[in-house]
Amino acid sequence: MTVLFLYTEIADYFLASCKALIKKGVEVHVVRWPVNKEAPFQFSYPEGLTIYDRSAYSSDQLMNLAGKINPDIIVCSGWVDKGYLALCKAYKKKVSTVLTLDNHWRGDWKQRVAALLSPFYLKSRFSRCWVPGEMQFYYAKKLGFSDQQISKGFYSCDFDLFHIQYLRNKEQKAVAFPKRFIFVGRYYAFKGINDLWTAFIELQQEIPNDWELWCLGTGDIEPVKHGKIKHFGFVQPKDLPSYIKETGVFVLPSHFEPWGVVVHEYAAAGFPLICSDAVGARVAFVENGVNGYIYKSGDVSALKDCLKNIMNASSQDLIQMGSKSVEKAKANTPDIWADTLVRMVKSD
Repeated sequence: MTVLFLYTEIADYFLASCKALIKKGVEVHVVRWPVNKEAPFQFSYPEGLTIYDRSAYSSDQLMNLAGKINPDIIVCSGWVDKGYLALCKAYKKKVSTVLTLDNHWRGDWKQRVAALLSPFYLKSRFSRCWVPGEMQFYYAKKLGFSDQQISKGFYSCDFDLFHIQYLRNKEQKAVAFPKRFIFVGRYYAFKGINDLWTAFIELQQEIPNDWELWCLGTGDIEPVKHGKIKHFGFVQPKDLPSYIKETGVFVLPSHFEPWGVVVHEYAAAGFPLICSDAVGARVAFVENGVNGYIYKSGDVSALKDCLKNIMNASSQDLIQMGSKSVEKAKANTPDIWADTLVRMVKSD
């Protein structure tokens, strides 16, 4: 079996899933856009994976490349690349052509236009749709794909990498739970990072305590200065274990976050989770009051309440919340992801 991915920006978790595919005997080819300068990941490509730089191929050259690869399935990331779309249209009647999307259905005019045009545009290029979860499933249905043509679980974290950290650290955290929140993401307004800083600082003023906030990332927002907020800049995935070991609760306060694989990652690492309701992955990995808290996006007062709930919880309660996160994280893994793709080929 041979799969051709037509991708935008790849990530370590995608490569972990590709590795699981290769272990199943699948030949994997990936055409991808250049690495984002704002997130300069240094990738370690699994053996057996062939990577192509999208910028080196015209639309005609891309078509010739696909002819040489002779894929059994083509998986395309979104519909912004015209060259990718032309290729999928040419192959739709030959092999499975799979559209991936991670946006929620919001019902705005752009999405309504997409839904109206989809029967003539997307459905002429794609035979299937692969989405992360329930909220994207609804959008795929609006685009005209049937239940049978839609698969879930498109995003999986590198489960083993993060679960190993849980296994390594759980005894130490049970003895002395680290009173540190951690944020991992870009420093942009849509990530809600200012909300988090404001909520945390106000709590420190109102109820002085020994909790800290560690922030990993870069962006166009100047890092706030506060004695209990630490900034570490962009951190490569391979360097995350030391931060995972020293922190206890993960927070993602985004105003816009179609999915958020990072939530899955920290669930697998055994963290209690705080997410805004704009984070798509919360549906799969956060149960309010059970393994974390969900609050209204942009509501700093509600975010403060979530932080306060964590600060007031006992170490034993936080450990139990983290173990429940791990159970939720097992719902999708690179191996499950690979099985889903293989089923797509076999069912067509």
